[in-house]
Amino acid sequence: MSKDQNPELRRSVTPWGSFSWGYSDVGADIFVGLGLVLGAAAGASNVAFLFAGIVYVCIGLAYTELAATYPVAGGGQYFVLRGLGDIFGFIAGWAVLLDFTIDIALFAWSCVDYLSELLPILGSGPHPWAHFAVTIGLVVGLCTLNFIGVRESTAFNGFVSGLDIVSETAILTLGFLFAFSPDLLVHTMKTSWPTPFDLMKGISLAIVSFVGLESISQAAEETQRPASIIPRTSTALILTILIFALSYANLALGMHTWHPIPPDAHGHAQMLWQWLGNSDNNGKAVALIAKQVPYWGAVAAFYVPVLGAVLLLISSNSGVFGSSRIAYAMSKGGLLPSIFQSVHRRFRTPTVSLLVFSGVALVEVIFAALPSLSPRMADVYAKHFNGESGIDFLGDLYAFGAATSYSFVFVALVALRMTDPLSPRKFKIPFNIPFTFRGERVEFPLVAVVGFIGIVAILVFTMITHPIGRIAGPLWIVLGLILYFAYRKSRALPVFHSRKREWRVEQMEILRRAGELELMDEYVANVKASDERRMKEAV
Repeated sequence: MSKDQNPELRRSVTPWGSFSWGYSDVGADIFVGLGLVLGAAAGASNVAFLFAGIVYVCIGLAYTELAATYPVAGGGQYFVLRGLGDIFGFIAGWAVLLDFTIDIALFAWSCVDYLSELLPILGSGPHPWAHFAVTIGLVVGLCTLNFIGVRESTAFNGFVSGLDIVSETAILTLGFLFAFSPDLLVHTMKTSWPTPFDLMKGISLAIVSFVGLESISQAAEETQRPASIIPRTSTALILTILIFALSYANLALGMHTWHPIPPDAHGHAQMLWQWLGNSDNNGKAVALIAKQVPYWGAVAAFYVPVLGAVLLLISSNSGVFGSSRIAYAMSKGGLLPSIFQSVHRRFRTPTVSLLVFSGVALVEVIFAALPSLSPRMADVYAKHFNGESGIDFLGDLYAFGAATSYSFVFVALVALRMTDPLSPRKFKIPFNIPFTFRGERVEFPLVAVVGFIGIVAILVFTMITHPIGRIAGPLWIVLGLILYFAYRKSRALPVFHSRKREWRVEQMEILRRAGELELMDEYVANVKASDERRMKEAV
């Protein structure tokens, strides 16, 4: 490589590495989302997870098709940029950046929550300063890890992801065998059904348990043979997470109830619901449930908090990775200043992007910690934000960012089906309506319509039920647009329109860099045949 040539991202992510990047993000979500949803939706928590799970499957299928067709580091931001134009691509990317910085902060925060099960001095309630200091230290450490390189991060994720899959399977298997009661499940759903407002809040929080598929597409530019690998890893991840989320929700409802019931119906006098509804405990729900499992719970009480903490740590790690890659891709696309695409010559990682957005995550940790660190700020939160805790604050923003970005991705999927039918799609969402558009044979994806309706509903629920999310979320978008307009104007770039791009040339280059030479040849053949047909029609 010459000294003047910009270094590129290294392709070092294997099939298991691709899966583990997604699992380290989505798989950890249930460790946080379960308690939040149970505290809001109560006896309808499984319904909330089911609604969000259906939307999640649609999202997963959309990302799988798009990431396999356009294997670049930008993920959803790039798909929206290509399908809808620069300004919409920026909004989608900026919303995803919010999610990934929240990812860093939220899961580092919850990592310390799980550790506090074994080390009470780290509890955010009794010892807020210790909790705060350790969370800050974790964010700084993960930024340093990602600065060294993605190969080291991927190896870390892969080991822990495999260990957690085994552990979660054990929790669910033993829980359903020895602690689950179908009668109690029905009883809890009947006696603890939430109000419509609480059910909407529960659904909006349930999407938190399914955020993270973006990580697989973020790693596409560093994945070996992405068009072949991503469909397999994404499909496996979709099924794994859906099964875990729905199983945990039903297991929790079938283990304990809001109201006392006769001992012969269940035999447990303790009311776990009171623990999960407490803001100091709802960030470690899986650990609380695991130690209630007969026979195995005594062992689980010691090791599940540690495993949960480690998985949450790698999920926070994937947030560091994802935010830096989105900023890198947005910079390459002319949506952010060129400094964000600076790659370290030795480690070949996007240094500036890593530092800036890890810094944003640190600011979010500070805001989340304010109610516990300052009685005065606690009064402000109680007065204006319904007394939300730090984890509630982060959860609000997480749900807003996910719903906003996913809404644009569904629209972009439809647009790209219409405007770019010539790109080979090694994986295609099922249930399509074929027709002719501008002389080309295209297929309209019905699943995208279902997913769009579902995610917009979740976005509406978020705006209705989250006092912080409906203020801070839109403010983040407005701030981003101000920066975007200022940057584009300073560079004499169109502000409300898109830069002219040679998408055909870019697509061939994308497939060449990905090592998908057969797909590149197929794309060239499709373009040539289309051009020849148009010339004949013109004559």
